[in-house]
Amino acid sequence: MNIRSALLAASFLAVAQPALAQEELGEDTILVTTIRQAYSGDFAEREVPRSIAVIEAATLQDNNITRLTDALDLTASVSRQNNFGGLWDAFAVRGFSGDENLPSGYLVNGFNGGRGFGGPRDVSGIERIEVLKGPNAALFGRGEPGGTVNIVTKRALFGETAGEFSASYGSFDSFRTDGDLNLALGQAFAVRVTGFYENAESFRETIESERWGMTPSVGVRLGEDTTLTYELELIRQDVPFDRGIVAPGGQLDLIARNTFLGEPGDGPIEADATGHQVQLQHEFSADWSLLVGGSYRETSLEGFSTEPELAGSRQKLFVDGRSLSRQRRYRSYEAEHYVVRAELAGDFELGSMRHRLLVGGDFDRFEHSQLFLRFRPPAVSGNPSDAAANVIDILNPVYGRFPSPTPGPQTNRLDTQEAVGFYVQDQISLSDTVQIRLGARYDDVTVTSLNRTSGALQTRSSSRINPQAGIVWEAAPALSLYAAYGEGFRSNLGADAAGQLFDPEISRSMEVGAKFDLADRLTGTVALFDLTKSNVLASDPANPGFALPIGKAGSRGFEVDVNGEIGGVEVLLSYAYVDAEARADVLDPNFSLQINRGDRLINIPRHSLNLQLAREFMLGDSTLRLGSGVQHVGKRLGETATTFDLPAYTLVRAFASWQPSENLELFGEVRNLFNEEWYANSFASLWVQPGAPRTASIGIRAGF
Repeated sequence: MNIRSALLAASFLAVAQPALAQEELGEDTILVTTIRQAYSGDFAEREVPRSIAVIEAATLQDNNITRLTDALDLTASVSRQNNFGGLWDAFAVRGFSGDENLPSGYLVNGFNGGRGFGGPRDVSGIERIEVLKGPNAALFGRGEPGGTVNIVTKRALFGETAGEFSASYGSFDSFRTDGDLNLALGQAFAVRVTGFYENAESFRETIESERWGMTPSVGVRLGEDTTLTYELELIRQDVPFDRGIVAPGGQLDLIARNTFLGEPGDGPIEADATGHQVQLQHEFSADWSLLVGGSYRETSLEGFSTEPELAGSRQKLFVDGRSLSRQRRYRSYEAEHYVVRAELAGDFELGSMRHRLLVGGDFDRFEHSQLFLRFRPPAVSGNPSDAAANVIDILNPVYGRFPSPTPGPQTNRLDTQEAVGFYVQDQISLSDTVQIRLGARYDDVTVTSLNRTSGALQTRSSSRINPQAGIVWEAAPALSLYAAYGEGFRSNLGADAAGQLFDPEISRSMEVGAKFDLADRLTGTVALFDLTKSNVLASDPANPGFALPIGKAGSRGFEVDVNGEIGGVEVLLSYAYVDAEARADVLDPNFSLQINRGDRLINIPRHSLNLQLAREFMLGDSTLRLGSGVQHVGKRLGETATTFDLPAYTLVRAFASWQPSENLELFGEVRNLFNEEWYANSFASLWVQPGAPRTASIGIRAGF
């Protein structure tokens, strides 16, 4: 660890404490202490006509989870997708993942924050993760119909000075420090700094990564009813590009799961993110408030990679069973993302009915710059040499065997999306037990694509009103039933063979469910859902290399989420059945293979389960916490329009912590306890991501 990293780690001290949005000081006085979440309104969870799963910071800490993707594994309706060689987060909610050529979108404190190329999201500085499932697009806009992930960050707290620091060491020489420091300067000003440093090798040969980040925030109370917050995000990551292993003919056991098939000499890919968020909240009264804010985020990804060639006509592996032909690529991706929004929330009586109103608008601009260079091996029909095909022997890999090929021009373009949206939502209490939710969102989106090589510029605009509706019935004090419907759309980037940009994807989602609360100790949601999307891009049979918006897809399923305590044992249960399929006969846009109506969508298991149990024991004046969890993921399609499947897997984990005093804790965890061979995701049989074997870590956490 270098001096810069050591100083950085030593400066990260902190505490993670939940905060209320406001304190009531009297009948007419409200003291604002933190910024509330956009789009959420003032509702108890049982009043919301959709399923919500919340992953708290304490759960992340129990399992020593450091990545967003690992955290989302705790929610069964979220499944892993192709993660671009480990360079971004990719997941599907209820079977839908969005554009496979971009990272999965998510919100950060209500702002669109997942777009861009800043590398996988670390959980440092996260207070909780909300998986907002169901018909949300009419409110949030420009999202997937399966749901939206919202990350709530740890922000400056007024009136409290405290800190916490942790350090851990684990398998494959992984070292990590985390910390958080909150400084309250009086009752009107606070500063908070969270951050991490990590240096780790991997079970994958030659792979080593270095990552660090910090998210300082400032809170200023401008008056008893007005609060201003600012948050900075700085993330720097050096991670080698790794497409995983190959499984020609579906043979997943052909090579060891630690075999790296790229070139260590390519060096790491550098992924950086710098972001800013500013929000102002003003309470007009106990019933009316205004939230305005803006965000700006720059991300970049740059470096070389060597990857298996997927085209069968260029792949020598399919000839002799061991000589893997490889591409060499250079990427320089940059993105800028601006968001401005405002939201008014009100709670009032009209006639004999209570109305809880949200009215808001936002402006979103996303610029995506791509410089992509590529070398491809020649066709095997010409009997190229191993050097010409950039071959590596998968059974006896030798790195640096040939000089690295020089990639040539492939793509140089700038895509820009500008969107303006307005939304309104009103939840009306028809009686003490029945509420209805009505809302709509209007979006106007303009997409521009500039081919910087040819100078060709294309522009397409579209607009749409997306409605939503829901009903909640409190059938009993501990049981509420609900139903919801919503529509949404998301713009598609790219153009067809005639140079015309695409219409946006159109989605519709329906959900019915029940929420229960047993003795204030065990809460849960049971839901049935049905989702559809149209204008999904598919390949143009008459113009290879181009696409047409003729694809359709659907997803239906059942899920259960339970959280609480039974007999002193903490329980976290999540199960999902998801049947996601194509609903049109089209050609696969990647390999021109036939997709038939009813074919499964890639990387979506039909059955997923996560169960975790934990309990605390008193040992004199100290506290011992023990827990264990199991995750099951069913068989998944591993390559579109083929019969290649990734097998089901079941992983067991265990964790423990001992707190000998109030401010000191020792902790440890073991993942994949029984060392099962498993595969996290794939794009094709030659791009398969193996999961880690048994790993363990131990650490210490101190606070003040």
